[in-house]
Amino acid sequence: MKDSITRLYYMPGACSLADLIVLEWTRMPYEAVRVHHDKLKSPQYLAKNPSGAVPLLEQGDWRLTENVAILSYLADLHPEARLLGDGTARGRADVMRWLAFLNSDVHKAFGPIFTPQRYLAAPELSEQLAQSARTRIRGQLALLDQRFRDRDWLCGQRSVADPYLFVVTRWAVSKQVGMDAFANLTRFAERMNDDAGVRAALAVEASSNDVTPRPRPDEAPKRAVHVEAQ
Repeated sequence: MKDSITRLYYMPGACSLADLIVLEWTRMPYEAVRVHHDKLKSPQYLAKNPSGAVPLLEQGDWRLTENVAILSYLADLHPEARLLGDGTARGRADVMRWLAFLNSDVHKAFGPIFTPQRYLAAPELSEQLAQSARTRIRGQLALLDQRFRDRDWLCGQRSVADPYLFVVTRWAVSKQVGMDAFANLTRFAERMNDDAGVRAALAVEASSNDVTPRPRPDEAPKRAVHVEAQ
């Protein structure tokens, strides 16, 4: 498995962006496989991931689903990047605590906005449901904003939780949750937007080319290959 190509199945705008960022931060060669929304439930993709969701990490015939697991695995592959805390049990637990909060609480709170039909039989109530969800999310963002009063990273140093939080801030803007009241989070998002690895990951999402060059300072250029999932 060590020599197998690492493939990340992703969808632009989804939480899989966090995994793309970590792949860039760790300078790990990979293929980025774009999955269109209407292909998530296709027999071909369900054969790889029965949950019909992204992200999906694939190495040879081994596949890993669920974002928390993928982010943790990538960090464990590259301990030198120190993306799971300061090397202590408490440091790792702190990263996992905030990663779990983002994945289980904040991400889930966006559900009524992303897919109101899962929660309502009456479509005319979807906007009312979305407004209620926005109120809940603002409360969660307020907690996260307070966390950044005296730090640049969610856990004191850069970790796998930060890309997930960055995804959440992007959703907050695109889904009209609002970021104006959260100056600390806004500064965090701006700092992430200026990060070279983040910019590279966003370029992967935005690229319409089949192959995107990915140069490395310490080795020959690598390539992130874009292929459409069938």
